[in-house]
Amino acid sequence: MAKRRIAFYLMTIPALLLFFTFHTFPALQGIFYAFTNWDGFGESYDFVGFKNFVNLFKDENVINSYIFTFKYAIVVTILINVISLLIALGLNAKIKFKNFFRGVYFLPNILSVLIVGFIFNYLFSNVLTTWGAKMGSEFLSQNILGNADWAWIGIVIVAVWQGIAFNTILYLAGLQTIPKDLYEASNLDGAGKFREFISITFPLLASFFTINMVLAMKSGLMVFDQIVALTGGGPGRSTQSIALLIYTGGFQGGEFAYQSANAVIYFIVIIVISVLQLKFLQKREMDM
Repeated sequence: MAKRRIAFYLMTIPALLLFFTFHTFPALQGIFYAFTNWDGFGESYDFVGFKNFVNLFKDENVINSYIFTFKYAIVVTILINVISLLIALGLNAKIKFKNFFRGVYFLPNILSVLIVGFIFNYLFSNVLTTWGAKMGSEFLSQNILGNADWAWIGIVIVAVWQGIAFNTILYLAGLQTIPKDLYEASNLDGAGKFREFISITFPLLASFFTINMVLAMKSGLMVFDQIVALTGGGPGRSTQSIALLIYTGGFQGGEFAYQSANAVIYFIVIIVISVLQLKFLQKREMDM
């Protein structure tokens, strides 16, 4: 037992040290700098207390970035879960080439977010506009990424296209856990497909629905790569997310301490939303 315990320590301690060095310690540093006026480059700084946190609630750019991020995250979370659940139901049915289609739908998940973003950027900027011009459609002939009112829709399309892959796999895994005897009994009772879904499938997928909702919302709130590849936060600041604002302001705008305070608030917001989601959705699981 002593030798086994030593082996466990030898495996876990290096990983713990690496995690603390490259994750926990920088996070603690960020919290410390949030109470200063450090610009990220100079050697000197002063403690300013909660001044950065107070100014965040007065900053119009920060408020707009939060509004955009929440709007984006809610829309993406709903679309990803609805579409992925429908796809999972189709892939779980008795169809030919089932494994092939499962592989095809999972493919977007293994692709780099930035690469996918740049590909869709080209499609929106060149391919779709060319098709729109040939079809005589004024709307399709315009690049929606260059339109302040529609650019966020392009980002949503890319995020949903790539995000449904992982959620579909989770829903498929959940569908495999449902006993077939329940469906056979419902058929004997004359229940239709819609009634089966409402009374059997969806209630028994409650735990998987909870996981997918939390993961999709967290991913939506932390959106960064898609925006960098598609719009860079533009046109203007219309698609500037919180993560992008923290990055550009902190590392390029000389607002390291200020954006560190923003990151602390951002972290708290994500934690609170995730906890509330879990509390509400798990309560729904028990009710079912």
